[in-house]
Amino acid sequence: MRLADRFLSRLGYERRAADDPSWAALAPGIGYYAGVSARYAENMSAVLACVNVIADSLASIPALVYRREGDNRIEALGHPLRRLTVHGVHEGMTWPEFIGHLVASTLLTGNGLAEIIRAGNGQLAGLAYIPWGMVTVAELSSGRLAYDVADGRGHVRRLLAGEVIHLRDRTDDGRIGVSRLSRASSAVEAVDLANRHARAFLANGAAPSGVIEVPGAMKPDQRTSLRESFQNRHGGAGNAGSTLVLDGGMTWKGVSLSPEDSELLETRKFGTEEMCRIYQVPPPLVQDYSHNTFTNSETAGRWFAMFTLAPWARKIEAEFARSVFPNNGPYELELDLSGFLRGDPQTRWAAHKIAIETGVLDPDEVRQIEGWNPREVAQ
Repeated sequence: MRLADRFLSRLGYERRAADDPSWAALAPGIGYYAGVSARYAENMSAVLACVNVIADSLASIPALVYRREGDNRIEALGHPLRRLTVHGVHEGMTWPEFIGHLVASTLLTGNGLAEIIRAGNGQLAGLAYIPWGMVTVAELSSGRLAYDVADGRGHVRRLLAGEVIHLRDRTDDGRIGVSRLSRASSAVEAVDLANRHARAFLANGAAPSGVIEVPGAMKPDQRTSLRESFQNRHGGAGNAGSTLVLDGGMTWKGVSLSPEDSELLETRKFGTEEMCRIYQVPPPLVQDYSHNTFTNSETAGRWFAMFTLAPWARKIEAEFARSVFPNNGPYELELDLSGFLRGDPQTRWAAHKIAIETGVLDPDEVRQIEGWNPREVAQ
């Protein structure tokens, strides 16, 4: 550490990291620094679809709060967090909206942040989502992180690590998450270039350019005038199919080139697969059915639950254990993925039958798993 840094740290000032790529994500803006912003990246339909299917799926999972008593777990229906999952994290946001925002921010920028609101007695009172683009992170002399949050009106307030939920994608320094869009920036830029090419193709009426042959030589200003007038009259999707009139011996020769010939469509399909690969999402879940059958669509759903949703659910649970339930208390949050893993009805009920016959479950426990009340006992 430099002499100036040591002197300032003794006075309690913080050091702002500068060169590490994960800290570079904190630059002003939306939070993504690898060529395009996270907001711009969502213009790519495959990115938007992957982010939505992960965030919305996690938001729809039942959130259960348990209290550990020895080897047993009992659902803590009266815990404040349980009330937040049912009635909303604050007056203007429901629990599914909160989880969706937090996860989407993490998928796009590598980081999702929320303030933990506590009552005067220290009891959990609410959770407030904070857009990552409004946050600047500082490292205190103690090594802990501080989060400076701007409100958009020129005011900044500081939150410490114990006052926030900080959900992160994989990091390079153990502190700040790095967006997977930035890690795979070359793939993202390639997809963006293919989309730009497609937009330009459609802007020209989905027709390739051609050649105007003119007898004799033309002066530079004549060529420029002809090109501009032709583009204004016949260029763009709005002029598609307009009648071309030529005089002075000029002739038109169109270039016979289709989107298939230029591999435009295949390139865009590959772009969808690239984004699915980055986010670990089976293509059928983002409406890419090019390699899909009725059989593997069900398998894709279970694969999605096991290899995509489960890791994110465990990250959320671990972060709540760190921030909302500190000091290794008896409470824990569980995002119940069993609904995604049950499979089709025939497989599910065959498994229930085996569980009952082997004494693993009784009929009322099976009814509870299926969301039904216990069977009433005749008086």
